[in-house]
Amino acid sequence: MLLVAACLTAAGMRGAISCGHDFDFHIVSWLEVARAWHQGVVFPGWAQSPAWQAGEPRFVFYPPLTWMLGALLGSAFGAGVVGWTVAAWTFVFASLLGTGVATRKLAAEWLPKEAAGLAGVLAMVSPYVLFTAFERSALAELAAGVWVPLVLWQATRRCAQAKGTLRAQVLNGAAAGLGLAIAASWLTNAPAGVMVCYMLAGVSAVTAWTERSWWPILRALVAVAGGLGLAAFYLVPAAWEQQWVSIRAAQEVGLRIEDSWLFARHAGTEMVFHDSVLRDASWVLVVTVLAIVLSVAVIVRTGVLRREDRRGWLPLLVLVPAVFAMQFPFSTFVWKMLPKVDFLQFPWRLTMLLTPVLAVFAAMALQRWRGTARAVGIAVWMVAAMLASARVFHQACDNEDTIGGQMEQWHGDGFPATDEYAPLGAENAELAAGLPDACLVGDPHAVFGVDEADGVPRWNRQAAPCLATAQAREWGVEEKTVVIETPRDAYLILRLRRFPAWQATINGRASAAAAQREDGLMVLPVRPGVNRIRLRWKTTREVQIGRWITLLAAVAWLLLWRTAADAGSGERSESGTVPGTDLAKRTMPYTKADVD
Repeated sequence: MLLVAACLTAAGMRGAISCGHDFDFHIVSWLEVARAWHQGVVFPGWAQSPAWQAGEPRFVFYPPLTWMLGALLGSAFGAGVVGWTVAAWTFVFASLLGTGVATRKLAAEWLPKEAAGLAGVLAMVSPYVLFTAFERSALAELAAGVWVPLVLWQATRRCAQAKGTLRAQVLNGAAAGLGLAIAASWLTNAPAGVMVCYMLAGVSAVTAWTERSWWPILRALVAVAGGLGLAAFYLVPAAWEQQWVSIRAAQEVGLRIEDSWLFARHAGTEMVFHDSVLRDASWVLVVTVLAIVLSVAVIVRTGVLRREDRRGWLPLLVLVPAVFAMQFPFSTFVWKMLPKVDFLQFPWRLTMLLTPVLAVFAAMALQRWRGTARAVGIAVWMVAAMLASARVFHQACDNEDTIGGQMEQWHGDGFPATDEYAPLGAENAELAAGLPDACLVGDPHAVFGVDEADGVPRWNRQAAPCLATAQAREWGVEEKTVVIETPRDAYLILRLRRFPAWQATINGRASAAAAQREDGLMVLPVRPGVNRIRLRWKTTREVQIGRWITLLAAVAWLLLWRTAADAGSGERSESGTVPGTDLAKRTMPYTKADVD
């Protein structure tokens, strides 16, 4: 598994990096967090370089695990071009390996050790994982794929010594582990958190039906409540503070569910790139589904999947038709009915849920082959995965998209604003690049910048309406200080986009924004004389509430884990076996010859 993860990473990066669709976003986030850490800010909310150095509240809304891991890797490797390149390689390698290890854990419930290891390898070389890692460079979603097989593993387990009590069936290790995996999913990637919760609901319902018991559903409810509680320090402010930004911009044309049905095509040049990605994603989904169907056909024909063993395989298998059906327009009512699913943006994202399903059933099918046939089958799959990573999914970099180019922009004019993080009512197209730290004007709605050929307005000192400009004495991530003198009442426009978490004081007195500009910049009224403006990023009430909920949930989780540990110890002492250890023997009829 280590070797395969390393070879896939090398093939997909092809000696440098793969500049997939989201690569720039992640590298900028890592650079911003590393800068915040150097300034003593452990958990930042504000990213400084987006919006042409006017900033945005990116880290309020984007889950923290991935940007913290990326920043940690980059800082550990030296924080230069080479260091950040190695960090990107390491991140992809670790995510691939984590997906394999987690899938191996899931497969070990039903398969012998060798087959479970093969399932882990097949998860790493599955089409959607490679598509996500190299063509999309959706690194947060790639990392979130680690949690999907762990949620399936915990959700489908059954205590062998269960006595039908609340403690044995719900307050056990499965509930504690399941809650932790759900929290990790939300803290890694928000769309993955949504998908995992709905997947858990479906899998728990099927498991409850096969076991003729309500315990799986109750266990899932306890786990979801605990998981959301553990992630509340991020979820509460992210949910509440959406009212301050243009969050609905994440669902513009091309980013809506109805724009991305299977193999859909659209008129207009603005949708050409979208349709190209949709075509690739559609083929990835179809190949995944066909591979699962073929694998199931092989193992049904050989008699491995028996009706009496359906408790083990049915919850996994039912995901395939459910995900496939959600790729067509007739499923629109489901997308509209279920809360928050429209924020997935692309129906094909659900393919992530099928990766462990494909790995488990493909490994089961390959186990039925013998000798040369099995070796050739595995070798063909591995070679195809390497070629796909290097030739099909790898994305070449333009000069500005390389890590060196990203760092140059980061130190210079910065980057375009992220649409969904713009202040409510602000227009990103009106925001000028190259602005000074502060500009003194008589009209708070004064227009800055002259349109350039690339469509980005740029600061022009000669044409600007500034009575005076000022350079900040301090321009940190969470603290900014500007001193300016004015002979009369005026307005100071800061190169900082408005957000209620910014608390401004002028000469020690609290000051509120004087007007709302179309470009979203902050405007403060100043009086004649010397004005010392200080801005500080405050901890809002919803952040405090989220932290308290997480603290209480952590205490509850520790109690649940302790209860599960005590219950496990009691059952081992009574029976001499660990609950669930005979599950593979009971559900999958392998013989000694099969294992050999």
